[in-house]
Amino acid sequence: MGIGDDCAVFRPPGAKQDLLFTTDLLVEGIHFERATHSPAAVGHKALARGLSDIAAMGGEALFCLVSLALPEWAGAAWVDRFYAGLLKIAATARTVLAGGDLSRAEAVTCDVVVAGAVPTGSALRRDGARPGDSIYVSGRLGGSALGMKTRRGNAWKKHVWPEPRLALGQYLRQKLHATAAMDLSDGLSLDLRRLAIASKVAAEIEAPPVFPGATLDQALHGGEDYELLFTVPADTRVPAHFEKLLLTRIGTVRRGRAGTVLLSGQPLTPLGYDHFRPS
Repeated sequence: MGIGDDCAVFRPPGAKQDLLFTTDLLVEGIHFERATHSPAAVGHKALARGLSDIAAMGGEALFCLVSLALPEWAGAAWVDRFYAGLLKIAATARTVLAGGDLSRAEAVTCDVVVAGAVPTGSALRRDGARPGDSIYVSGRLGGSALGMKTRRGNAWKKHVWPEPRLALGQYLRQKLHATAAMDLSDGLSLDLRRLAIASKVAAEIEAPPVFPGATLDQALHGGEDYELLFTVPADTRVPAHFEKLLLTRIGTVRRGRAGTVLLSGQPLTPLGYDHFRPS
């Protein structure tokens, strides 16, 4: 299975596991600012984004490849601290740094490939939601957008040091038998639309749980929360928390035009982050 999900899925002949592959670019001036993000934070975020994709598929991370292009100002000390941040989260996720490449560039540019695995045929995908399923999100949304605006407090920490929900993803696959899932990297309004299009369904939701101090707009459209959006059959008993992480039912999958999302009965415009939307 190729383009269209959080990861590509490859099944070697006769294998008992499907392999997951994802790649993410991290670019100075787009995903981080040198003046506000420490080298360790940049390294952490570079890998966390790919790990979040593995989490969305219900997978276990195996190894990563890191290609890093550096401008002249980024010396050995900066690079050492970058890799210290990356290797710390890699160790937490039991992920091996298996290789990569180095080059020069006008701005720091990092491409991270993460490989993972799931038992054959069990990967959580975007296209499995069915009418009547319940829609859930983990955590409280809007914290990263608030942090990017205020650059202080727990919201700033949420923005700079995202936490991929690997254990939750595996729980959704193994215990809750989620019908669809994806990570919230570009905002709930846009990402839920993508899931609904993939599943050829519509969705009706109420306001999601909002990070303390954030606005509803930030929770709906802000992006980079790296929480999980998932669906389960209506009769599934979902706990209120998973390892102290809030799990909230926000709506229901409906029959209807694929990709249509209603918030409190009104059409929800997908205003999440899009690199190529005209400014």
